[in-house]
Amino acid sequence: MDDSEIIQLFYERSEQAITALEKKYANILFSVSYNILKNRMDAEESVNDVYLAVWNTIPPQNPNPLLTYLMRIVRNISIKRYHKNSAIKRNSYYDIALSELENSLSDIESVEEKYEVKELAETINIFLDKIDKKNRRIFVRRYYFADSIEEIAKKFSLSENNVSVRLHRLRNKLKKYLEKEGYGI
Repeated sequence: MDDSEIIQLFYERSEQAITALEKKYANILFSVSYNILKNRMDAEESVNDVYLAVWNTIPPQNPNPLLTYLMRIVRNISIKRYHKNSAIKRNSYYDIALSELENSLSDIESVEEKYEVKELAETINIFLDKIDKKNRRIFVRRYYFADSIEEIAKKFSLSENNVSVRLHRLRNKLKKYLEKEGYGI
């Protein structure tokens, strides 16, 4: 079933919409959630929360492409659950991935004071458009999908050291690009 047919089922308020959505996208939604949470039960709950969120937002939303819409929702729900779960403990897996970007990005407070977060995201997207496809995919797998360096190395047939070096260089390039664009680092 294609995305437009699934969206039409949501507009009709048919319960088959959830079944079709689950059949087509359950694996990728679970994978993204699990990469962030590292807990099977929490990831499954997050995916179920995605289905509820989609049910509540379509209609009036008419997302195109549907997968991008779902990825944003699962990522946001998983990150919220992650923060809830790790409010007491620190230095977990996802903290480590985010800390790698720390030196490339300004403090969120100062970015919000000077620029809208949306503008920063657009600037990062422009940066990503300027780098080669393989490096862009590696960057997105690490910092959006929270894949481990080991997983990325396997996916791209690279050594873990090569992936680490590429990510380090990309963070440095991002930092220089953001500085050039007027973001204080």
